[in-house]
Amino acid sequence: MADTAKPARKASPIKTAYLILYNAASAILWFSVLANVINVNVSAGTPKPVYPAIGQFTKWTQTLAGMEVLHSLLGVVRAPFITTFMQVFSRYAIVWGIIDLFPSLALGFPSSGGGDYYSSAAYSSMLLAWATTEVIRYTYFALALSSGGNPPYALHWLRYHAFFVLYPVGISSEAYLIWRAVEPAKAGVSPLYSTVLFGYLALVYPPSSYIMYTHMMSQRRKVMKAAKTEGKKTQ
Repeated sequence: MADTAKPARKASPIKTAYLILYNAASAILWFSVLANVINVNVSAGTPKPVYPAIGQFTKWTQTLAGMEVLHSLLGVVRAPFITTFMQVFSRYAIVWGIIDLFPSLALGFPSSGGGDYYSSAAYSSMLLAWATTEVIRYTYFALALSSGGNPPYALHWLRYHAFFVLYPVGISSEAYLIWRAVEPAKAGVSPLYSTVLFGYLALVYPPSSYIMYTHMMSQRRKVMKAAKTEGKKTQ
């Protein structure tokens, strides 16, 4: 994910307090999503009840992340606007443009609804990837802000390594749901919307996913390089 919550340098106490509150609240919300997805899958033995249990909560939790576009645009944080916008827009496209219109995908309803067991599994795995990523990210920034830039090492390691696994899981799950939505969009919305979804999946999704993934790779290289430089200074 884009570093959409990284604090600006020399932030005012009010700005810092606001960002700590925002990141802490977001971490709690996403932890609730994560805990519920795991609990439903374990207790029910199937991903199909995940959407009824947590779908609407997840939609509004993700909608809250639209604040990060404003944070970047207004200079509240140092995150690049383009990657922040791409991150938030791609999530909005899923929760509002796919799942909210075609809940049968998340529920695993077959045929006319476009869903199947695999689409409900994809919805569940997508939420697991999203929620795990966001719990790590928001907790990292909340603790970094409140500790003067020194979060626990384990959290720091997860922040810059977990995405290697979480990104592919999330991206592939999202892509499957978009693909499954193409046909029901043709019948339930319009052929134009179906074409837009197909075009988004084929032409926009691959490069945008690549940009976000390589952005995290770049961030990781910078952090690792800075850590090595700091280590040499202290020797």
